[in-house]
Amino acid sequence: MVKRLIVATHNAHKTGEIQAILGDFFDLIEDLTSIPDLKPPVEDADTFAGNSAIKALAASMERPDALIIADDSGLEVDALGGAPGIYSSRFSGETATDASNREKLLADLAGIPAPRTARFRCVVSVAQGNKVIASFDGKVEGEIADSMTGDGGFGYDPLFIPEGHDRSFGELSEEIKNGMSHRGRALEQFKKWLQGRS
Repeated sequence: MVKRLIVATHNAHKTGEIQAILGDFFDLIEDLTSIPDLKPPVEDADTFAGNSAIKALAASMERPDALIIADDSGLEVDALGGAPGIYSSRFSGETATDASNREKLLADLAGIPAPRTARFRCVVSVAQGNKVIASFDGKVEGEIADSMTGDGGFGYDPLFIPEGHDRSFGELSEEIKNGMSHRGRALEQFKKWLQGRS
């Protein structure tokens, strides 16, 4: 019997990252291109866990036989009460871009002294048979810089300095970043869970 995992995303980069971490556990890892009729669910929960569960369940309703994973992630800034949080991708409005989100974050933090502690958080939900059967939380602690540095990465990377480093994610190599990725840390917990089931 083929061991198959469906990742509830259309993001080929994300699917590739998950393939690299979990490829040894599954014969086949697919994404939502394998469920072409699936309508995107409304992500109206107020937590990363809630929204990742919504995405996993939507795919599980179409493929109840399959093991499904979905993730939701973003940046939490302590001085802003955890914002932008679940609104990370549209922090500056419905037509937000990475640049406009970074500009809004810097404006909102103007006058707040360092260290402006923050974290990238990712919650991975696992669904099968129309129900969520597990979830895993990964995070990377750090702080928000006064200005953007580096042109690597995307989103808030040029503003986020991870713990133990003096350069932003925009400056650090992909290898270093992937070694501490919040999604990677959540997926490592998922991997241990899989090992416990086998």
